[in-house]
Amino acid sequence: MPPEMKEVYSSHVGKVGYDYETGDLYVEWSTGKTSVYHGVPPEVAEDVMGSYSVGSALAGVKGSYRHSYA
Repeated sequence: MPPEMKEVYSSHVGKVGYDYETGDLYVEWSTGKTSVYHGVPPEVAEDVMGSYSVGSALAGVKGSYRHSYA
């Protein structure tokens, strides 16, 4: 079950959320699809969620963690 999602100001991302129990970072794109990045450390997820540029912060997550769609 996805965690509570926080709206962010981004041209490509609508919401982000993080499950501290599983280490899953959820990213709801402006297209409506939701990506899940697995095994993301809390400090990385917090950097993404609190970043001024969520898209830029996600660049370091993409390709570094296992990905699936929710």
